Amino acid sequence: MIQPVATATSSGEVPTDAGDFVVTLDQVPRWIDAEIRSSLEYENEDPSFLKSFCPDPLASPKEADGSNGIVSRFPFDHEINSKIYLWRGLPWNLEVDAVVNSTNENLDEAHSSQGLHAAAGPGLAEECATLGGCRTGMAKVTHAYDLPARRVIHTVGPKYAVKYHTAAENALSHCYRSCLELLIENGLQSIAMGCIYTETKNYPREPAAHVAIRTVRRLLEKQKDKITAVVFCTSTSSDTEIYKRLLPLYFPRDKHEEVVAISKLPADVGDENGETIIHERQIRIKPLPQKTIPKPAQASAELPVSDVGLVQRNSSYLDTYLDPAFMSLMKDPDQRRQEQWEKTAQARGGWNFAKMLGFGDLGGPPLSAAEEYSLHSRYLAKANSLNLSEIAEMKILYRGGVDSEGHPVMVVVGAHFLLRCLELERFIHYVVKEFEPLIQKPYTIVYFHSAASLQFQPDLGWMRRLQQILGRKHQRNLHAIYVLHPTLHLKATIFSLQMFVDKMVWKKVLYADKLLQLFRYVPREQLTIPDFVFQHDLEVNGGKGLIVDPRTKYVYHRP
Repeated sequence: MIQPVATATSSGEVPTDAGDFVVTLDQVPRWIDAEIRSSLEYENEDPSFLKSFCPDPLASPKEADGSNGIVSRFPFDHEINSKIYLWRGLPWNLEVDAVVNSTNENLDEAHSSQGLHAAAGPGLAEECATLGGCRTGMAKVTHAYDLPARRVIHTVGPKYAVKYHTAAENALSHCYRSCLELLIENGLQSIAMGCIYTETKNYPREPAAHVAIRTVRRLLEKQKDKITAVVFCTSTSSDTEIYKRLLPLYFPRDKHEEVVAISKLPADVGDENGETIIHERQIRIKPLPQKTIPKPAQASAELPVSDVGLVQRNSSYLDTYLDPAFMSLMKDPDQRRQEQWEKTAQARGGWNFAKMLGFGDLGGPPLSAAEEYSLHSRYLAKANSLNLSEIAEMKILYRGGVDSEGHPVMVVVGAHFLLRCLELERFIHYVVKEFEPLIQKPYTIVYFHSAASLQFQPDLGWMRRLQQILGRKHQRNLHAIYVLHPTLHLKATIFSLQMFVDKMVWKKVLYADKLLQLFRYVPREQLTIPDFVFQHDLEVNGGKGLIVDPRTKYVYHRP
């Protein structure tokens, strides 16, 4: 619930029904007040902490007094400063027109600012449930119910990541601006704003305070006639000290603070709305110089309509003003799309006979290295987010040991590939996820085709698609594919793969008709072999030799 301030009994605060106190704006120190430091501290706090936490940016050496002729980006403005308040405490205790609630996209009570719903009563949660959520950076307004304020403005702050610093900064700026815009749209004039950024979203406090203060300053410069008070509310000593240090940079209280703040402001203080400027993303349009062009005499009267259009389009003088460096950044999108269509049509037309022979759809243009990398990255990201345990239980492919040359082995069991029970797209995601650690360096594939001819197998078009998704690193680092118990049909299929899909990869296939031949390349102790493979080897070959399965301890004698 709302906490009473230390001077509650002597300052004329009005107690509520719950025994808490309502604080009016007259009791909150303005930013321009001289005694703001003492009014922001609790009696039970150590004053030495606030003084030593961080140095005051305006307590600078004397040489900083000179502005060197630089104009301040945030000049001293007494009228704007008179609207700014800084208060240590919860916003719900303030008698203002609106208070700001930092929440999540679902407007859940559990993720709202601490103490808000307890102070406002159950009606607030019921109204929030009817709003349909709120997007990050946006704001929505509700009634305040049991609060001394008239309205509650709910906003959703961004999650912070260093990689997306600029996006998070602009989203946070939009939060503060949206709250102030809603305040004006609803005919309200005073607002209390807590720290929208939260620890759970990993937003650094001081950079976030820069964004909050400069965004409020920029909007007040445009709408100062419509807003009478903005109260920055803090709940911790560190936040209070940060605001004390940063407010003079954006709201200097006199000319001296304005001059000193020039050298203390960050290099990037945003645009006219306080948002971060990204110069690389700005559209650069070179203005045309003022040049008098003689008009063609009676062109429209003497030429047909189609020729008039040609005359207007043939104004070649415009070409001299176009920036070649800017125009050559990329091809015309329509031309690029047309070339892609032509390549696709040509590739599909060239391999139609393969589809007629039952090899599958081998059409489509070959992918560039960048396209293969992008395709592989998308599948890998999706695979890492999926639960593929049902495919792992089928034991279609699994990790083995190493081959005779020390390369890691991936085992593939053809008989376990039950096409009628398998969703191929999910299986592709599983293959990409399992192969990712192996394809970073040379590796080997062992394929057990034992009894696999009894199952339906995917066509060559699907194999080509899978190979494109695995990418060129898979092709380059694949050492060999050892195929056990190949059939004539399988050899014909691999020959087709060499012809139609990828000659470099499928030329690495080595056939082993017997397990003993396979063990020359991959030692027996490095493989986990299903029992039916041993049985199939005995039935098909019936040759001499001895094989021991260490898992079942069975000894297979061959006469």
